[in-house]
Amino acid sequence: MATPRTLPLAALLVAGLAAAPATAGAKTVWLCKPGLENNPCDVPMDVARYSPDGQLLGGDDPKLARRRVDCFYVYPTVSGRPGPIATRRIDPEIRSIVRFQAARYGRTCRLFAPVYRQVTLAGLGSARPRHWKRAYRDVRAAWRTYLRRYNRGRGVVLIGHSQGTFHLSDLIAREIDGKRRLRRRLVSALLLGGNVTVAKGKDAGGDFRHVRACRSATQIGCVVAFSTFGGPVPPDAIFGRTSEPGREVLCTNPAALRGGPGALDPIVPHEPFAPGTAIAAAFAAVGFRVPQSSATWLAFPDAYTGRCVNEGGASVLQLTPVPGAPVLNPVPADTWGLHLVDANIALGNLEALVRSQTRAYLRAR
Repeated sequence: MATPRTLPLAALLVAGLAAAPATAGAKTVWLCKPGLENNPCDVPMDVARYSPDGQLLGGDDPKLARRRVDCFYVYPTVSGRPGPIATRRIDPEIRSIVRFQAARYGRTCRLFAPVYRQVTLAGLGSARPRHWKRAYRDVRAAWRTYLRRYNRGRGVVLIGHSQGTFHLSDLIAREIDGKRRLRRRLVSALLLGGNVTVAKGKDAGGDFRHVRACRSATQIGCVVAFSTFGGPVPPDAIFGRTSEPGREVLCTNPAALRGGPGALDPIVPHEPFAPGTAIAAAFAAVGFRVPQSSATWLAFPDAYTGRCVNEGGASVLQLTPVPGAPVLNPVPADTWGLHLVDANIALGNLEALVRSQTRAYLRAR
């Protein structure tokens, strides 16, 4: 499910993208967009809330507000297809991941999610630079199509995880960061589990020059980024570390943007991830408790606390369960931390942040 932004991979990709031609005649396949039939992003928003130890607290069924901004979501590595790169076919695991990670934001924004020929789970260790370039070009082509046909001057939130974050980080650096007109449309960017970098001790100066870390709920045009760990970060950890001189991996705690600890609000769909897939088995191994319920969404407010820490050269969101909450397992190894729950462990906080930033954006624009 990951696309680690290791220095050799990043260097290969950046070198290739500089010379990458536009994708001639490519037609974007949309997983989610307004008006699309059988849209996996169009789901009910009713939620059941549970205590950390799994006792039902209550629930609600919030109505959709007028959605005056858009969200552009790029999913992580989930394709179980053989070979190093996926097709544009909408497989069950792709429908599941957009529901898990993005559908909740549909309360606030119109959701656009392209299908792209991503590097597959099988290809993570063997994909060549041309495969990463092809995946990025699909994302870039979808973004340009979105701007040309659907945006119409609206504000937009970018949302990605893992490989999705990797491609969106490059998209921001190449298509948005240096263009004031497009930066003005950026409500915020949620770039999770993808080693976004900044200058050491700073909120910018790494991957982006102008797009800074979010430090308040009313700041706009900024980025939230973190990778989750539930214990010590191994010296060879895939996430939270960078070998780029003068840089560190950005951690912004969505529950305490200015720093310190904060209560996290995990939210997951009641419907399980696509049965029989590798990601479904990995999610189960993490050990997150899912009670029986008829609600579409399950929320566990304040079940964990999170704090951004920078120790031993690693910058991560350190997770601590409150009494009664399950201790989560790093999957597939300690070096990955709690990568598989990055997008859901603070989904309630992130959703509230996007609503607050949207209000601030509309006032400012």
